[in-house]
Amino acid sequence: MTSRANASRSGNLRRGVAALAARMMAEDGISDFGFAKRKAARQLGISESEALPNNAEIEAELRAWQALYQDEEQAERLLEMRCAAIEVMRLLGEFRPYLTGGTLDGTAGRYTEVDIELYPESAKDVEIFFLNHDIGYEHREPRRGAANAPEAILSFDWNHVPIRLSLYTVQAERVSRRNIERARLPAVEALVQASEGRSA
Repeated sequence: MTSRANASRSGNLRRGVAALAARMMAEDGISDFGFAKRKAARQLGISESEALPNNAEIEAELRAWQALYQDEEQAERLLEMRCAAIEVMRLLGEFRPYLTGGTLDGTAGRYTEVDIELYPESAKDVEIFFLNHDIGYEHREPRRGAANAPEAILSFDWNHVPIRLSLYTVQAERVSRRNIERARLPAVEALVQASEGRSA
């Protein structure tokens, strides 16, 4: 097989994996690009040693899929999620909240959780805050061994919107992580104002 044919086949495989991973993220609520990519590759019978798409390629496919199949619904859901994020970030302001993930970058869909990072003095402080405010939550185990894993993950519903809080140490706030965008409250409020202005 010529190198041109190999490149063409590889490009087709990458696009196929990216398209299936995007559909899984949109329909099944998978938020982890790596997990979606590996699952899509397995379903298509492609080994992980082959050139798999990067996150940007999957994100492009996800945006295209949402525009085609979930356009109005996705825009409404995204606004609802960003408004919930603002309320939660205001509530937890003392713990230095940042919005991340699909709710920030605009790819959040029907089943996506709102991802908020907190940088408290102690993870216990957040749990005590929740107990004092009578807010029920679920404690999840972070993925051990993963680079830059949070100390704890708390999840709960806020006005029927699922929220996932990743709790990091105070020192971790200054560490920039590759390919991770995050925004403080004023930036999230500006996103909501901009989208409300467009729909007015």
